[in-house]
Amino acid sequence: MEKVLWYLLVGTRGGGNRARIIRALETQPRNANQLADHLDLDYNTVRYHLNMLTEHDVLETSGDEYGKVYFLTDEFERHEETFRDILDRME
Repeated sequence: MEKVLWYLLVGTRGGGNRARIIRALETQPRNANQLADHLDLDYNTVRYHLNMLTEHDVLETSGDEYGKVYFLTDEFERHEETFRDILDRME
């Protein structure tokens, strides 16, 4: 998971937005529309990053396609300290 987080947050464009999405989901699960509103990002941008984070097992979902809610995975939560370390180095 450490390598995945480095790749998603530092190794590719959009890492800052992915970090913002993760931080928003730490406070409460949300769907894509709620995240777009909360983060003041375009809906399609949020969907792109959610797909990336889901494909790499950082996020998991519940619900149907439109109202799908995103949660942090247990695997991510076990590596949350690594996430924080990467954020510190990004700033």
